[in-house]
Amino acid sequence: MWIFGRKGPSGFSARSTAEEVTQGIDGTGLTAIVTGASAEYKSLGLPLNLLINNAGVMAPPFMLTQDNIELQFGTNHIGHFLLTNLLLETMKSTARESQKEGRVVNVSSEGHRFSYREGIRFDRINDESSFSAISAYGQSKLANILHANELAKRFKEEGVEITANSLHPGAIPTTKLLRHHSIIDGLANMVAKYVMKNCPQGAATTCYVALHPQVKGVSGEYFSDSNLAKPSALAKDDKLAKQLWEFSLTLTEPK
Repeated sequence: MWIFGRKGPSGFSARSTAEEVTQGIDGTGLTAIVTGASAEYKSLGLPLNLLINNAGVMAPPFMLTQDNIELQFGTNHIGHFLLTNLLLETMKSTARESQKEGRVVNVSSEGHRFSYREGIRFDRINDESSFSAISAYGQSKLANILHANELAKRFKEEGVEITANSLHPGAIPTTKLLRHHSIIDGLANMVAKYVMKNCPQGAATTCYVALHPQVKGVSGEYFSDSNLAKPSALAKDDKLAKQLWEFSLTLTEPK
């Protein structure tokens, strides 16, 4: 059980569950596409909670574009970037025709604060000599925030009713995301019941940002514990976000 239950301005806290943050919300007529649909991410209960609110759910697996892209960056950013770009025109036309707001929700992490010093290593994305597992993960999670911010900027410029936000879901040991870091994973399991979230709590912020009316019209923001939060300075760097967008395009455009 999470030990910090203080509620934020939204009325929710780190203890809030997905069921609580979506109570009374009807998702009829909405379609949710949930990427990274491995057993671990399904354990968060995201498709289930969206279905409870009558939204249809599609859950494609991770997408990788090139074999030589660093795994964390390719899995956590490039695959999602490509899929989002492939869906953009459909999302725009749907938003116009239905007059319902579309939402892009990128699941990032507080781990984005531990990226490489320069943020994104555009010229050394596959440099094995200076590779750091923690920094590589941080880089990929920083990319999630920058991607959402650049999307938000472009949606605003185009005048389309689609928002883009990013979030930190919280530390959830049952997802096994730390399985490749045996020491950290062991410590996490020891203290999990005291300082980490269970699955319903871990799904809360994603469901909140995807469905809650409090988030209507909010774009280019970062959330944690179903409340607005402050990301790192690098995560708010507009120049870095644009550079990442252009770099990602070069990796995903047909050769």
